[in-house]
Amino acid sequence: MNSPQRPVNSHNAYHAHIYFEQETLSFATRLCEKAGEHFNLKIGRIHQQAVGPHPKWSCQISFGKKHFNEFIPWLDANRESLTIFIHPLSGNNLKDHTLYAYWLGNSVVLNTSVFED
Repeated sequence: MNSPQRPVNSHNAYHAHIYFEQETLSFATRLCEKAGEHFNLKIGRIHQQAVGPHPKWSCQISFGKKHFNEFIPWLDANRESLTIFIHPLSGNNLKDHTLYAYWLGNSVVLNTSVFED
């Protein structure tokens, strides 16, 4: 089995999706809040249901190229056991969520059928 590729700063804009469950809701919420405060990033809602292609509860953090090199290592160091899905915003949703995707922690299978016409 191949290990997931490490995040590379090759796009202008990104989303990080913090995945969590009921047991880790509190920790994930604090992690998202800290990321927003520390890096001055836009934090999305805490979704306690699957949304879009994401099969788990999640919170989206929007960030750009200028934050990437500091934010990704910080996120990896502070995520504990949480899985984080990172993808660029290239304009091609399917490729962004598959070919260009990165994982911190264990990868999960996304519902990419939401991108089919």
